[in-house]
Amino acid sequence: MGYLPAVRSRLATLFRPLRGRDVALHAAAITFYSGIAVVPVALLAIWLTGLAVGAQRVRDLTGRTLAALPDEIGASRALSALIDAGLGLTPMLALASLLPATLYGEGLRRAFASLRKPGESLVGWRGRLLWLPLLAAAPALMLALFLALPTTSGLWLRGGWWAVLGVVLSFLAAWLVLTPVVIWVFRYVAPGRPPWLATIVIGSFTAANLSGFLHGSVLFCSLPLDLGVPFGGFTEIGGMVAVGLWLYLFHVVLLTGFAVTHTIKPYLTDDSPRPAPATPG
Repeated sequence: MGYLPAVRSRLATLFRPLRGRDVALHAAAITFYSGIAVVPVALLAIWLTGLAVGAQRVRDLTGRTLAALPDEIGASRALSALIDAGLGLTPMLALASLLPATLYGEGLRRAFASLRKPGESLVGWRGRLLWLPLLAAAPALMLALFLALPTTSGLWLRGGWWAVLGVVLSFLAAWLVLTPVVIWVFRYVAPGRPPWLATIVIGSFTAANLSGFLHGSVLFCSLPLDLGVPFGGFTEIGGMVAVGLWLYLFHVVLLTGFAVTHTIKPYLTDDSPRPAPATPG
């Protein structure tokens, strides 16, 4: 009987920074910024990767994945169009995409600051500038993921237990790529500087959850759903709403990981409270 209250107490302590906060509203705010930024971010990442290894190499690495993706709601067609658009960017178009792409950093910083450090000055510009290193690292991150795609997609297409192995390897690849991204976001894009140990441990755990979450979205795309039914038959609107919902839940997970990172900070640094020294009698 005493075990469950202890577990609840531990969980309440971990999520203490979120107590009394409207996490749903903060996640929705980040989702608004990401809705503007996600396509420019993807275009820039694909464009930079194409510059680094060549457009044909990118198409070769992603071709089998596009064939393996479920197309019940048009996910493979949308991703194929996104890759073609990214590889076809000109320097001027890439420069034009840079401004909306950095809005993601601003949205993250604003949400984190409202939970951790309200009233911070220049919060938007800090978030935008600290997001730029991730864009610069995009070719390495994207290439690491692209190199795994032919193997994982090939296993998926073979079916049976090979498909299970493909999902596991795909999960691990996405986890490894997302881990440095989440660590950077928690350590630098967010206000405050949590210790490296807390950032690495919780950042890696959060990245694992996000990787699983992204694979869940692929499963969702395989369901024979008519997304336009609630919207008078406008399937495109239904698809946009579905993407927005997944982004919203994605950011709920991210905010939770951020809160836990700062909760365990006192236990890993000298910030933990100490008993007052005894006064001489």
